[in-house]
Amino acid sequence: MVAKQLSIFLENKSGRLTEVTEALAHEGINLSALCIAENADFGILRGIVSEPDRAYKVLKDNHFAVNITDVIGISCPNIPGSLAKVLRYLSDEGVFIEYMYSFANGETANVIIRPNNMDECIRVLTERKVDLLAANDLYKL
Repeated sequence: MVAKQLSIFLENKSGRLTEVTEALAHEGINLSALCIAENADFGILRGIVSEPDRAYKVLKDNHFAVNITDVIGISCPNIPGSLAKVLRYLSDEGVFIEYMYSFANGETANVIIRPNNMDECIRVLTERKVDLLAANDLYKL
């Protein structure tokens, strides 16, 4: 239910994203979900990979600034309103979402959430019977 996410800091210059994906590919590490946030000077690639601890080492060895953050993966129907319902559960209980990203596959939407309070988020989602993704299942998507 709690998964490890990589956050990789990248200079805003051509080829840096390619270098990250090539370093992971060279080691047989799959990047299954990602988002990129950027400003004028740098970007942050946040991603779920098949082997987060090994990916961290590979990227560090290749001189990337990288860290590991705990996130929660959920699965919900890929229909209008299902994410809003889950977010309402959390906001009603005072759980703030620092960031999130999602990816849909057919009838299912998978969402990665970084809450301000991991334990409270898990409690709320569990009580409301939201489908939490096991870390190992998330790494295999």
